[in-house]
Amino acid sequence: MFTEEPSQQQITSLPEEYAEPPAIPAAAPVQPTPKPEWWAAWIDVGIAVAAWIVSVILLLFVPVIYALPYMIYRIVKTGAPSPEALASDKMLIFFSVAGILPTHLLTFVLVWMVVSYAGRRPFWKNIDFDWPPNSSHLMTTIVSVGLAVVLFSLAFLITTLYGDRKTDLDLMIESSIYTRIATAFVAVVTAPLVEELIYRGILYKALEKAAGVAIAIVLVSLLFAGVHVFQYRNNLAVIAVITLLSITLTVARAVTGRVLPSFIIHLVFNGIQSILIVLSGFIDKDILK
Repeated sequence: MFTEEPSQQQITSLPEEYAEPPAIPAAAPVQPTPKPEWWAAWIDVGIAVAAWIVSVILLLFVPVIYALPYMIYRIVKTGAPSPEALASDKMLIFFSVAGILPTHLLTFVLVWMVVSYAGRRPFWKNIDFDWPPNSSHLMTTIVSVGLAVVLFSLAFLITTLYGDRKTDLDLMIESSIYTRIATAFVAVVTAPLVEELIYRGILYKALEKAAGVAIAIVLVSLLFAGVHVFQYRNNLAVIAVITLLSITLTVARAVTGRVLPSFIIHLVFNGIQSILIVLSGFIDKDILK
């Protein structure tokens, strides 16, 4: 039998290859976040003030334009009326109040354009219309509603004791039941939201960033109260109430850091007033004539 003898060849091992570890790139130096120039905040203030001015212009002219077709109709039908006749025209007063609705709609669009850059960034987040971060939704609502009730009680007391003269707004409301309902509708549905977005939203945020909390509270409170002075000019008690409301709303904005609590206070305050406006209209039957 033949058997194979094991091979005498020596198997040589291949030399091991050592790969160089990949080089770790040097860490780039951390660049500090550049601080915005001081004037950048004041540019935002300028934009906010410009938006506020446009909102006031809209409030002055849009109701007039809205009532213009009725005025033309009346002139064509009965001739040019006297200023006294216009001042007492119930339908003209109604259309003037109803014209506040498109005014507020245009103002909302203006605020949306400014804050969201025409939809390129979130609107509600950038205007701080949200719940305060350090309080529950329920607690924020309870405190806001409570403040509104206390404010309205003080307002009722002040105007009852010292507000002995009717304002232009009172005369408009008393002109007809239709104007009464339209005023109440505007005061609840559009006014609290639009006014808070303008004053405690755009204006306050820009002024706080540029000049600090104290100056922002003072200026925004004065601007809000000042816009309402003309229609209440013959009743200092009502002006005092509006100023107190304005300060409370702005301080609430500053303390919570959000617009939503101010909106709730404003909504409840106007809501109570609107209920009384409508109910008193149904009690006084003479305005239906």
